[in-house]
Amino acid sequence: MSTSKAKSKVQPLSDQEIQQTYSRLQNELQSLAGKIGELEQEAEEHGLVLSTLNEALQVEPGRKCFRLIGGVLVERTVKDVVPALQTNREGIKKVIANLTEQYTTKERDFETFKHDYNVRPVSRA
Repeated sequence: MSTSKAKSKVQPLSDQEIQQTYSRLQNELQSLAGKIGELEQEAEEHGLVLSTLNEALQVEPGRKCFRLIGGVLVERTVKDVVPALQTNREGIKKVIANLTEQYTTKERDFETFKHDYNVRPVSRA
């Protein structure tokens, strides 16, 4: 009974509209996945830099280090840079979590769309 209600709620679309929507949803998923991958790489780089700077922080907190801010290389001390990098890494992790949630939602919508319109990808051999 619930399937007949679900079928009646589906808007009839032309074949071309179905193809366009399918491609759009697929591109959005790929875009989100790419962005998540970039941010995960950036978070990992932050982690590597932090592990190196944490060693320097314990030995010599006043040691000079350089940081690229908005395209400008600035000189700071290790004790100034470490908290800022930790904050940036946490922010990146929050964005990754948000994008992952969006990806999951978009993927669910995509699967629902494929089910509702009985879409099956054509295998190209």
